[in-house]
Amino acid sequence: MLISQILKNGHLGLARSACLLGGALWGAYWIPIRSLDAAGFSGTLGAGLIHIIPALLLVPLMLFRYRSIRRGGIALQATGAVMGLALLLYSTAFLYTDVVRATLLYYLTPVWGALLARAWLSERISLDRVFGIALGFAGMLVIFNVDEGIPLPRNPGDWMGLTSGIIWAVAATLTRRFPDQPAVDVVASWMVWASFLAILALVFLPASIRIPPAEAFMSVMPWLVPLSLGVVLPVYLAITWGLPQLNPGTSGLLFMTEISVATLTAAWLTSEVIGPREIAGIVLISLAGLSEVLLPMARRLLRLGET
Repeated sequence: MLISQILKNGHLGLARSACLLGGALWGAYWIPIRSLDAAGFSGTLGAGLIHIIPALLLVPLMLFRYRSIRRGGIALQATGAVMGLALLLYSTAFLYTDVVRATLLYYLTPVWGALLARAWLSERISLDRVFGIALGFAGMLVIFNVDEGIPLPRNPGDWMGLTSGIIWAVAATLTRRFPDQPAVDVVASWMVWASFLAILALVFLPASIRIPPAEAFMSVMPWLVPLSLGVVLPVYLAITWGLPQLNPGTSGLLFMTEISVATLTAAWLTSEVIGPREIAGIVLISLAGLSEVLLPMARRLLRLGET
């Protein structure tokens, strides 16, 4: 009994560490995206390149795991396709808007996730979630300058960041709807679909994407290959494995490291202004993501105070 409890606690500890580290590393994800853009890899090409390298490595694994992937069926492929689309949009958003705006608009995901879970999984929306949704929308309105008129995204990057969060909420709902998919199969499908969608963008959106010369590819490969295989792929595997092990409130708390790291790195490495409006948006959207953890904790403390 004691051993099983120790193993369970260790398992949960690893899942928490995976989500905490994954969120922190994703906070710096904009750096290689903008570096690739500066090297000539515009639009979705840079994000596609980051995914194509590990996808090539995973294709033999997918062939080896053909039966498992076949059992996953349309649910596995739909999950991978939606995840790939969300990440491509999120990655490209950094090229057309501020880092903090793209990150915050993406992090409205818990709001869309709660609404989708209600509509699709028939989950009850608790008062804590209602409060979190209200905070999330308040943060979005602050970012969109509600005091200056009708609050709408002001550039393509804003739209991409907002849309990527909605699509990621669909992906998260799919993983909960079909929870028995092995993490390695989900990640392989995710990588391959992201690569495929990036190639489609080259075909259908050629005006917005320019393919650089061979010298540009040679100049980025020495750092891009280790990054894709040594950081991106392990982080995807860790997040995909760890997320289903934790309740949404805990995972939301751990993933908040992404907002902190994105804000700090953007303030350090860019000339983007992070003023009172951006800080207010960070606070409101962070509280929205943490509402299901903080509100029950506050109620428990009040009850202890009354006794």
